[in-house]
Amino acid sequence: MPELPEVETVCRGLDPVMRGRTIVAVDVRRAGLRDPFPKGLAKTLMGAKIAHVMRRAKYILMPMDIDQTLVLHLGMSGRILVQEEGYRPVKHDHLILHLDNGRAIVFNDPRRSGTVFLAKTDSLETHKAFRAMGPEPLSNEFSGPVLASALKGRKTEIKTAIMDQRIVVGVGNIYASEALFMAGISPKRVSGTVQGEKAEALVQAIRQILRRAIKAGGSSLRDYRKADGKLGLFQHGFTVYGHTGKACPGCTCDVGKTGGIKRIVQGGRSTFYCPRKQK
Repeated sequence: MPELPEVETVCRGLDPVMRGRTIVAVDVRRAGLRDPFPKGLAKTLMGAKIAHVMRRAKYILMPMDIDQTLVLHLGMSGRILVQEEGYRPVKHDHLILHLDNGRAIVFNDPRRSGTVFLAKTDSLETHKAFRAMGPEPLSNEFSGPVLASALKGRKTEIKTAIMDQRIVVGVGNIYASEALFMAGISPKRVSGTVQGEKAEALVQAIRQILRRAIKAGGSSLRDYRKADGKLGLFQHGFTVYGHTGKACPGCTCDVGKTGGIKRIVQGGRSTFYCPRKQK
């Protein structure tokens, strides 16, 4: 599933094309994806002017001049691609927005696990999809003390905790493993014990990893593509994710004896870490 860096990259690719543009045609090619499309979606969007494209957690937001925000979630396999005038739909194209600049914005989703809905712009944060969300990890609202307070008393493992959208949004499986390695914290550590300097170190690691991933255009492991159809490149910079049995960066161990980077399963997801460097 695309995580925060991938969604942020898509938003940055869409915004220059969609900002200030008017929707002149809407092609709704099925009744819905994971959930049904909003009733009368095409009629609502027709003629609407898009203010800009932005992100909240792993959602793509398109506020419009009709006090409605079009909200999209990519699910497991969704892509939103910018196509040129005259584009002809292909298999798994489910929603196409045609703009007054001739561009077509195409939501393609082979597994149909994505989501499309409308929310009132002036009350977006109280919408059921957003009201329980924690702070954005790259915002000033996310800090060592804020994280420590959210984790206090919790018995869950820290890897699971930082993937909880109520604690901090957008930190998915890949980047949780990478951030915990950078911070030197074991993914198995009880989350309530991540306080003080450890909490601050983890916040800084999360920010650094996410910023690096955004700069690289995200990670393309399966279906993810940027808005221009190109691959992200951060998968080439993983330090531990997917590196079972290999030496971690700066390793001085005899990997033949230690076994190198370990893989465990937490919450049904693969976790990669170094038991010697992460405590």
